[in-house]
Amino acid sequence: MFILTNDDGIDAPGIKALAGAIAPDSIIVAAPKDHLSGCGHQLTTHRPIQVERRNAKAYAIDGTPADCTRIALTHIQKEAKYVLSGINEGGNLGVDVYTSGTVAAVREASMHGVPGIAISQWIKKPLVIDWETATAWTVRVLSVLLERSLPPGSFWNVNLPHLEPGTPEPEIIFCQPSNHPLPVNYRVDGDLFYYYGEYAKRERAPGTDVDVCFSGNIAVTLLTV
Repeated sequence: MFILTNDDGIDAPGIKALAGAIAPDSIIVAAPKDHLSGCGHQLTTHRPIQVERRNAKAYAIDGTPADCTRIALTHIQKEAKYVLSGINEGGNLGVDVYTSGTVAAVREASMHGVPGIAISQWIKKPLVIDWETATAWTVRVLSVLLERSLPPGSFWNVNLPHLEPGTPEPEIIFCQPSNHPLPVNYRVDGDLFYYYGEYAKRERAPGTDVDVCFSGNIAVTLLTV
């Protein structure tokens, strides 16, 4: 049984695309009630967390992605074999994994001895995400990664490229995560700082996940807790 979660919220198109890559009778959705992109590995410990059962297979949780993983593994599906998080609307490359709620969900799973895969779809503006294509690529990725054993305390982070229609199918490339920071640019107006760094202009050292994904291929990195 797979637990599906994300940080874009239970009603986001990405989690529906992820569900489409797996047999329906093999999944339980336990995802945040609201959009929580960029929340990192935040946990809720000082207030109650409401869990709304949408149907026999889906739970909307008033907490963070890491909360969702905790509750799913301890109360909803204790026999879960895998946690899948995504498909995130936007990349989670390199150092993004420290702020990503998508990645935090599978990191939390790994802490509890359950393997996980985080999947994100980079957005190359002004292109619009084709979720059917993202689902098809996720099927390919899962067929490869689910056959591989994960060392204890580790998990997979996957980033899908954003390609023009008619572009050849991307390769699945195992690579190292970039350790370069995002562009740190602010416009200052008095005591107000407005961030305007451009994601696509980040450092892309050859062979890193940023370079692989920006070059049009599926970047897969092995991360550890």
